Parts: sequence; C-alpha cells; structure tokens
Amino acid sequence: MNGKLVAGGIVISALVFGAGLYYSQVYAYYDAIPADAPAATIRVTTFEGVQEDILAENFTGIDAETSPIKFRACFTTPLSLSMMTETFQPYEEAAPLVAQKWFKCFDAATIGADLEAGRAIAFLGAENTPYGIDRVVAIYPDGRGFAWNQINRCGEAVYDGDPAPAGCPPAPEGN
Repeated sequence: MNGKLVAGGIVISALVFGAGLYYSQVYAYYDAIPADAPAATIRVTTFEGVQEDILAENFTGIDAETSPIKFRACFTTPLSLSMMTETFQPYEEAAPLVAQKWFKCFDAATIGADLEAGRAIAFLGAENTPYGIDRVVAIYPDGRGFAWNQINRCGEAVYDGDPAPAGCPPAPEGN
C-alpha cells in the first residue's frame, strides 16, 4: 500500500509541475500591449534611414520581457502598399516567428507563405533595437499589417559567440 501512495504522489507532483511548466511557457510571461501604449506605435524605416510612425488601427499585440523576439502585432493601415514600397525599405529576409496559439490574429505560416508568394510585402521597422534584433512589418494590399521581431545576421553571429560580420555595428559589451 505504501508503494502505491509514493507512486501516486510522484505522478501527482509530475502532473502539477508539468501543468505549471506549460502555463509558464505558453501564458505566464506574455502581456497584452494596450493600443494606446508607446509599444503599439508601428514605425517603418524610410529609404533615407529615418523611422516614421505609420497609422495603425485595430492594433492587437503581445510582448514579454523575457526575450526581445516575443513581440507580435496585428493591425490595419489605410496607407496604400504602392506608397509604402516607394517610401520604406523592404526587408528581404522576413521570417515571421510563430505566435502562441491563443494569439489568433497572427498566423506565421500564412504570413510567411504570403511573403514568399508576393501577396504581402515586408518592410524594415527598426534595425538593431536591441542589438541583433530587427522589427519587421508586413503589409497586405488590403491594409492588413503584422509586425514581429527577428534576429538579424549581426545578432545570429554575435549570439553564437562569433565576431560581428562586416557591416554590423560593434556588439555591445558582454556579448
């Protein structure tokens, strides 16, 4: 009988620990970004290298302090795609990162496929903020927009312990 109690205690402990771990990975560290918060401002970089705020309506976003690549956002913009392609820098290596399943508006697989097929265009939001991380903004012709942070080539090298590649700003101390 004692063996059953010990085994049952181990199983219950494992289930509680597993549930806690699952919750912490999927829900605990994410915060919704209020639409009127400064973090909800969508900026895109012009060909001259200047970041400009664009009109973003119906904003929904999430972020976490635990990692610089957890930012995801969905919004709409009245700006035309043709005006944006003439004004803002394209982002060639856009690779949307998967969002949590409960953040329904952001479907990384669909956005990535649409970028590859030319049904959406990615723009540089901000480069190296923080170091090695770029903000990417993807816009559809109908005005739907999505934004996320992704590691750039400078960050990939430095975070792997290698020196920054040519053309990258110097890595901050401690990297």
